[in-house]
Amino acid sequence: MAELERPQRLQIMLTDEELAALENWRFEKRMPSRSAAVRELLRRGLAAEGFLTAGSGIKSQDFGVISQAAGDDEKPKNSKA
Repeated sequence: MAELERPQRLQIMLTDEELAALENWRFEKRMPSRSAAVRELLRRGLAAEGFLTAGSGIKSQDFGVISQAAGDDEKPKNSKA
């Protein structure tokens, strides 16, 4: 069996709306796979400036892809700007 080029796996759980947003972005950008789309978004995110640093007590569920209500500033609670 051939050795995997990317032997590490990353599991992520998304809401239906988050998955739809990922799939829509993927198809708009003509990405060949969901994995390629996630890798491209990670690359862009890691290269971005001005991202938030999570404060203490922040839970994974506090970080979402889609804002929950109009006007949300998309910052997790207790985050450092």
